[in-house]
Formats: sequence, C-alpha cells, structure tokens
Amino acid sequence: MANLKEIRIRIASVQSTQKITSAMKMVSAAKLRRAQIAIQKLRPFSNKLNEILGHITTEDSENNPLAEVRPVSKMIVVLIASNKGLCGGFNNSVIKEAEALKNRCMDLYNSGNIEFISIGKRVSDYLRARKYPVLGYYDDFTAHTSFEEVAALANELMDKFLKKEVDKIVIIYNEFKNAATQLLVNEQYLPLKPVAAHEESDNQLMDYIFEPKKEELYKMLIPKTMHTKLYKAILDSVASEHGARMTAMHKATENADELIKQLNLTYNKVRQSSITNEIIEIVSGSEALNN
Repeated sequence: MANLKEIRIRIASVQSTQKITSAMKMVSAAKLRRAQIAIQKLRPFSNKLNEILGHITTEDSENNPLAEVRPVSKMIVVLIASNKGLCGGFNNSVIKEAEALKNRCMDLYNSGNIEFISIGKRVSDYLRARKYPVLGYYDDFTAHTSFEEVAALANELMDKFLKKEVDKIVIIYNEFKNAATQLLVNEQYLPLKPVAAHEESDNQLMDYIFEPKKEELYKMLIPKTMHTKLYKAILDSVASEHGARMTAMHKATENADELIKQLNLTYNKVRQSSITNEIIEIVSGSEALNN
C-alpha cells in the first residue's frame, strides 16, 4: 500500500487535472453556443435550397450535368473532423467510417481511384501516417470557417465532376443534434440526388413557377446550393466537436471527483492504520518498562 506522501501527491495531481477539465468544459460550452447558433441559422436556408433544387432535378434532370449518374470508376471522399483531441470518439467515428467505405470499395482503392480530401488536423495526421492518396489538406476550415474559402473548394469539386475526372463525391462528418448527441453522416455530395418518391408524395400540392428559365436558374441556384451544402457540413462538424468535447470534459471532471473521494478514503485508512500502529508501539513500550 502506498504511503501517505504518495497518496497526497496523487490527490494534488488529480485535483489539478480536474481544474483543467472543468475549465475546458466551460470553454467548450461557450464555443458550442456560438457554433450552435451558426448552424441553426444556416440549416433552414440550406434545407430549403436542397428541396427546391431536388424538385428541379426531379423534373428536368437531363439539363443538370451535376445530376448525371455514371458508373463509379473514380471517387473522392471528403473527411471532416477536428484539429484537436479530447472530444471522445468524435474523430475516431469519422476515421472508422472512412475505413469502412474504403473496404467496401477495395477494388477502386487498390487501383488508385479513391482519393481523400482532409478537413481537420486529426484526420490529416491519420491519412499522412498511412500514406493515403490525398488531394488537399484544409485544416484551417474547422478553426476559421470562411464561406468564401469553402465555396472555392466546392467549385473545385464541381469542376472535377463536370470534367468527368471523378464520378462520385461523398462527405463524411458528424451532424449536430444536441450537446450530447452527434450523428455520423455519410452523404453523397455529387451527383445530386433527386427528391425521393415519398418526399414527392408529401409535396404534391407544391407547384413551382420558375422565373427566369430553368437553364438560368440552374446557373445561379446550383452553385449556391453546393456551396451551402459543404459549408453546412463543416458548421455541423464544428458544433458537434464542441458538444463532444464538452461532454467528454464533463465526464472527466466527474471521474476525477470520484477518484479524489476514493483517494481521500484510502488516505484516511492509511493514516488511521499509521496512528494505530504508533499507539500499539507506545503501549507495548510502556508495558515493557513496567515489567
């Protein structure tokens, strides 16, 4: 059993760690609030754009080159994670889904026809360590999310699809639900998906009148929708990161409190045992002198 000095040092160490985790929890809570407001404001706009574009694509998909479904001979996978750790399984979930996707398309990967785009230092380090084919690293997007920079990346992806350099683009990220819940999403970015049959039945009463013509509307609406879609995925991931870190630090703080209680109990037991031994030695010495 450890002596009193070792237990005191351990208690002080755990208390110091508890202060750090508590402070990180409060910082994450403040950042989560800002990120949550940002994604909640963007989500209705993004959903409505996707709905309108989906109906246009359903009615006239032949005139939309971004909706062209081709046999997948080359794929790009966009991975969105975080720059920092200490957020539970947030980053690992993205990495595991990427590995699962790679295993499902092993023939494409072995022929060098799957490439990755990394957003977030944690997933970038993972891809570098395993020497995966990466088109670009965009670690700054999660720290300083700029719509203009995200739009530039979206334009590059659309350009590659239109030039038939790639047949399918997917995005893997964590979608924000609440502070304690993040949903892993494996979403097809391109080609565009038309509105599903059940969604059409729910919106049968909607009759859109297009002005200007659909061709002109495509040129204006499609880029804006694709920019917003990628931007929304990054904002979702940022909010999910802060929520996951706040939850992880809250649990770490609680665990530290439980550990301190156990160490204090052990300390008291060791101290009581030491006092008892000293009393026994005093009594034994006194009896020896009397005899």
